[in-house]
Amino acid sequence: MSQGLDLFNWSYVAMLLFVILGSWWLEFAFKIRVLRRPRLLLTAILPVSVFFLIWDAFAINQGHWTFDSKQTLGIIGPFNIPLEEYLFFIVIPIAAVLTLEGVKVVLKRFSR
Repeated sequence: MSQGLDLFNWSYVAMLLFVILGSWWLEFAFKIRVLRRPRLLLTAILPVSVFFLIWDAFAINQGHWTFDSKQTLGIIGPFNIPLEEYLFFIVIPIAAVLTLEGVKVVLKRFSR
């Protein structure tokens, strides 16, 4: 078997791209301007991400949590955490905020 990157190495990245495609269109379709409100995003992302990155680092260090090297690009950041996991804690909260704000717009339109 080849030691280089193959299609499976992109599995985690593909999941993140799927989430982006599934939610980022809401920014433009409903003009919710989430991406133009950095304080809102930082408030949603930073506290949770820091907590869970610490948790990930601890779990990885203890051997309780691993990442399949066949499904990641192999770029490892601080605390032995793969790049995709850092991106996860940015992409997923943004997608959640976009979805929540999109639902608010739709509910407001239906309540009229």
